[in-house]
Amino acid sequence: MSLPASHPDIDSHQHKGKTCPVTGKGHEWCPPQDGDSRSPCPALNTLANHGYLSRDGRNISVFDLIRGLKNGYGLSTPLAIVLAFGGFILLGRFTNLSLFEIGKHGAVEHDASLVHKDTPKGEEYAPIDVQEDLLEKLLADAKTGDEDSEGLEAGDRRTLMDATDVARARVRREKESPALDALHAEIARGEMGIILGVWETKVGRKVGIPVEWMRDWLRKERLPEGWKPTHAQGLLDVVKRSKAIRLAMVDLRKAEMPTDEKARL
Repeated sequence: MSLPASHPDIDSHQHKGKTCPVTGKGHEWCPPQDGDSRSPCPALNTLANHGYLSRDGRNISVFDLIRGLKNGYGLSTPLAIVLAFGGFILLGRFTNLSLFEIGKHGAVEHDASLVHKDTPKGEEYAPIDVQEDLLEKLLADAKTGDEDSEGLEAGDRRTLMDATDVARARVRREKESPALDALHAEIARGEMGIILGVWETKVGRKVGIPVEWMRDWLRKERLPEGWKPTHAQGLLDVVKRSKAIRLAMVDLRKAEMPTDEKARL
């Protein structure tokens, strides 16, 4: 069946506003097209790919961002406000922005990303391409086989990533990158703390995010098939999850210390 002459080319079309001319109404996923603006942040890129932000990733206001975070991920109003205004303040922006600006190094963006290379010395903006080797290492950090219904043999659908798994990945990446200051270390933990709460799932006795969801989200910047927010993710919950990641990181680093160093603590 051929498409009518008026139908946009499905391999190359322009995005204007939140409605994609190919997918039509609603919030169906469509990958970015030539000329669309994207950032190193999979959460925001995903909102644009689903039309919760302008699909071209341009001319986004702080209020657009608040609405997108609430509607796309189910974040509470206070949490969405803190994230949106906090991001604009760190970027030093008081007017609308394009998603690529989120990648300005040292503002919101930071080194030791779980799936992106560090910003090359002298560059103003961070790389936005996901590194496949880093992605697979992140997912492997969840496949430890230490808990029920988990591990390589269980498959991605049943393998869940929790705060300890995220901590394991953060410790690994922070060994490989320049040291993070306190603010950006907190941002790095908070990013994953948010998504742990948004997609929390239970399999057997373990609670976490299905690894297959993480893979699709990070690689394709797409929401899980058929998923809709089921609860409001609040600020205090994110603080709690970020703390859980931090404490797990402390324990993991202690476990790696030589015995004599542990004795001096």
